[in-house]
Amino acid sequence: MMFSTRFTETFGITHPIVQGGMQWVGRAELAAAVANGGGLGLITALTQPTPEGLAAEIARCRELTDRPFGVNLTILPTIDPVPYDEYRDAIVASGVTVVETAGSNPAPHMPFFKEHGVKVIHKCTSVRHAVKAENVGVDAISIDGFECAGHPGEDDIPGLVLIPAAAAKISIPLIASGGFADGRGLAAALALGADGVNMGTRFLCTRESPVHQRVKERVVEATELDTELIFRTLRNTSRVASNAVSRETVETLSAKGIFEDVRHLVNGKRGRGVYELGDIDAGVWSVGLSQGLIHEIPSATELVGRIVDEAEEVIRAQFERIFARAELR
Repeated sequence: MMFSTRFTETFGITHPIVQGGMQWVGRAELAAAVANGGGLGLITALTQPTPEGLAAEIARCRELTDRPFGVNLTILPTIDPVPYDEYRDAIVASGVTVVETAGSNPAPHMPFFKEHGVKVIHKCTSVRHAVKAENVGVDAISIDGFECAGHPGEDDIPGLVLIPAAAAKISIPLIASGGFADGRGLAAALALGADGVNMGTRFLCTRESPVHQRVKERVVEATELDTELIFRTLRNTSRVASNAVSRETVETLSAKGIFEDVRHLVNGKRGRGVYELGDIDAGVWSVGLSQGLIHEIPSATELVGRIVDEAEEVIRAQFERIFARAELR
């Protein structure tokens, strides 16, 4: 089965499924596995310590797949300056033609990307930001509902409302993100007006995902109740796995704490250690509500095709039920 949508046509892929950018996770082996399944895999640029390291990772991905893949470039204020322009230059010099931007407004980078024939997907958490991104020239929107891992924004709008609201306001392809893990989600997203889905947590929990097996097993064990929203009081909300560190972070900030009180808890190196060492209480790590729908650890390549087949079955079964009821009347 194939779902041909505006997104698949614009980005030259077979299936309307995107593996979102994930810090420490979006490496060559995962991006290539998704691409080999017919979806769009993404290497996460800032997982690599330098622009030269990113170029090497892109080359490694090309050894693993001959299908289209892209790079995520998340642009946010940081304590230590990040050479974003150099990462951007490395992406273009490596011949990558699809970029997912997130964080800050992509406008400063759009002329350069357009000049070099790069198509841009911008990740947003609100309709107003989606409209603004379309106006600055991006080629597609990835709209992130409140169910997502990482930063859901501060409006707390779930996908059931956010997706059709965004679809009604923009004219470019729209990818639904946050809470998607199977064919039922893909079918629902298409019904709500999206042109495909973006999944992070679901691809985190696959065989090709470069994280410790214990992390994947924890995702399978967990339910939709096992996340925490940290930094709410700082208006920089982030959804992470519920563990000793994230619960302490929430408690400290809820008691009128400030960022300096939790800096040692949320240090990025601690979170990286979770993925590398498998100690799920070592630091904070991102995971979405969709973990409640994840019950096994498949190949990412096989997963893409399976989700498409499931979506077809869901749509076909629903039509059959509707028409059968109509005939009974």
